[in-house]
Amino acid sequence: MNRTEAISGDYDYIIVGAGSAGCLLANRLSADPDKRVLILEAGGRDNWIWFHIPVGYLFAIGNPRSDWCFKTEPEPGLNGRSVNYPRGKVIGGSSAINAMIYMRGQSADYDHWRQLGLAGWGWNDVLPFFKRHENHFLGESAVHAVGGEWNIEAPRVRWDLLDAFRAAAGQAGIKSISDFNCGDNEGCGAFHVNQKRGRRVSTASAFLKPALHRANLRLETGCLVEGLVLDGRRAAGVRWRQDGAANGATRSARCRGEVVLAAGSIGSPQILLLSGIGPAEHLREHGIPIVLDRPGVGSNLHDHLQLRLIYKVDGIATLNETYHSRFGAARMVAQYALFRRGPLTMAPSQLGLFTRSDPDQERANLEYHIQPLSLDRFGEPLHKFPAFTASVCNLRPTSRGSLRLRSRDPAAAPAIKPNYLATDEDRHIAACAIRLTRHIAAQPALAPFHPDEYLPGPSAANDSEAALVKAAGDIGTTIFHPVGTAKMGLASDPLTVVDDRLRVAGIERLRVIDASVMPAITSGNTAAPTMMIAEKGAAMLREDAKGRPS
Repeated sequence: MNRTEAISGDYDYIIVGAGSAGCLLANRLSADPDKRVLILEAGGRDNWIWFHIPVGYLFAIGNPRSDWCFKTEPEPGLNGRSVNYPRGKVIGGSSAINAMIYMRGQSADYDHWRQLGLAGWGWNDVLPFFKRHENHFLGESAVHAVGGEWNIEAPRVRWDLLDAFRAAAGQAGIKSISDFNCGDNEGCGAFHVNQKRGRRVSTASAFLKPALHRANLRLETGCLVEGLVLDGRRAAGVRWRQDGAANGATRSARCRGEVVLAAGSIGSPQILLLSGIGPAEHLREHGIPIVLDRPGVGSNLHDHLQLRLIYKVDGIATLNETYHSRFGAARMVAQYALFRRGPLTMAPSQLGLFTRSDPDQERANLEYHIQPLSLDRFGEPLHKFPAFTASVCNLRPTSRGSLRLRSRDPAAAPAIKPNYLATDEDRHIAACAIRLTRHIAAQPALAPFHPDEYLPGPSAANDSEAALVKAAGDIGTTIFHPVGTAKMGLASDPLTVVDDRLRVAGIERLRVIDASVMPAITSGNTAAPTMMIAEKGAAMLREDAKGRPS
């Protein structure tokens, strides 16, 4: 018979999830030596070389050692396809396997949050929290800081092909810019990356591991959380199964302060549902006692759907032929070992582009990730022919999906239904994005390399709206930015899960601090905004513990 084994003592904070948000939270909350902090991670330690060499994402994504390997339900908007849904399974979470791109989004994203009634979440409010942990290669300025733990560098590799694409974008009327992170990211330029001298910087390496020497911080790995320990409607602790626990024991810990869910847009709502906090009808379906009927838990799921157009080229180098070359691998290893440069330092995308799908858009609503490589999907080998990928996503989709339990078993992957391309607006923008990509590829700067569209290819040669929407459904996949499943909002919003101080509405001493609280997705990659939310959330926790505004 299973038994529950309590670990020693009460904690001031229990953090569930040592990912992009949790590692930063652990660092900030344990900085007070009078506070005991426990952080639980379902994955393991980052003791694998591919967590640290930047190009390791090619081996980490889709690998059960490092990725939860979730899949979506069959998606009507993707012509019935189910797509892989990677999430990091290690300390550092998805920051240990992601694209390493530092991207805040647009100032208007946060001003929109403030306009929704969320006090303290406008651009001018959140900018100091972005800067608080920055160490930016551009130096100190009104928008950047130095001296923080989160290192941001310029790419350490360049490709003539990307220079040609940037020139083609200019010929198509898209200006070049040097920094995407000043509040307006419209333009084309090099992505800034979370690396330090050619090595990946994850939140585990930047925030968690430097703090583990503190006597008041305890990390437990291999912890599959079964649910919250609740005293009525007050969070009093957490219970979990742990790798290697004797006799199949369930372990638990008590919390005299606050429990913080930082397990991400998949994990945090799953834990709330398992704990009886969520849509009552759904909880009844699984025989879970209802603690609080909260319809927003697992709702409002949205994500950036990337349309990966691939073009074969000739007469110019790409990573594909280098990867498959007899001596290419040895040359790449030597470049990296001697100089910490070359293809092994590559983020998946080095060149970014933000623009408008049509002139009626008030601000940039498309993001491109331009890659001097191609493959069918991450986790599979690169193609054997030279090619580049122009991946484009709608930055502010109007489609909304959901996350629901499959069973009461916490080990069962949840049912993930992003509901991509469900609205007329999203379908129209997808069609516009494909047309625009073809327009850029047809510019004179790329003509010497004879770009030949491989995907979506001849089957989508028809330029009609219907044909392009069908093509988008055939080639679309996640770009790994799920948000919104425990949204921040006002009490008047029926889908609100947390308030503007990230407290779960209706449950005392429980907060969610991760990407799931975003009421609307940011206009870019979501790792940096998630860390900002953690930085601001940690400050709120410390303020409230001292009896400041609640």
